Amino acid sequence: MKHLFAYGCLIAGLSGQVLAAGNVSDGLRQDHEILRKMATDFLTQLSATQPGDAHITVGQIDNRLNLAACDAPTPFLPPGSKTSGKISVGVRCSAPVNWVVYIQANVQVTGEYYVAARPLSQGQVIGNIDLNKIKGEISNLPPGIIHNPEQAIGKALQLSIAAGTPVRLDNLKSPAVIQQGQSVRIISNGPGFQVATDAQSLSNASEGQIARAKTSNGQTVSGIAKAGGVIEINY
Repeated sequence: MKHLFAYGCLIAGLSGQVLAAGNVSDGLRQDHEILRKMATDFLTQLSATQPGDAHITVGQIDNRLNLAACDAPTPFLPPGSKTSGKISVGVRCSAPVNWVVYIQANVQVTGEYYVAARPLSQGQVIGNIDLNKIKGEISNLPPGIIHNPEQAIGKALQLSIAAGTPVRLDNLKSPAVIQQGQSVRIISNGPGFQVATDAQSLSNASEGQIARAKTSNGQTVSGIAKAGGVIEINY
């Protein structure tokens, strides 16, 4: 199978046959500007669902590339593509002929995000004073950066970060409400009954996580960790 490459574009074959640039048998040629506008509109719609203001630049399609006019071109992002920075937007045609073209684009996003106001240690629970709001380009920042302080306040860091480092969701976890070795209260709930007993925790757990504990008679039980040193078991 042969492929034709042009700047920012790729024509894909159909059923083992190459749809070459010159194969526009009926003389109708696809307008490149329509494809570029379609790619721009597609990226604008994607950017509207994300925080920040997007500036979108779509590259030119090589004028030597002849595409048969398409009834309904459809834009798409290749699997695994990001939605900002330097990306490729695909436009696919299925009628009257099959072709695919990829157009280079650059999506620069400017928005507000939060960074560490000072060095923060692993396990530290974040408060208001630990965050600074920054406005700048976020296109090339790692995924999961914080755009709202409520996403981070009350959460514990899973690793230490330096002052000025963007705070990321994947670096945060809910603080433990139960510590290994502490005395806990086991509350068992069932139809028409509730039983409470004391026990000793065998693991750390954040609220809502599964916690294990050993009762005074040596029985090991598991339940849902709750604030205040409570493990709840529902039957």
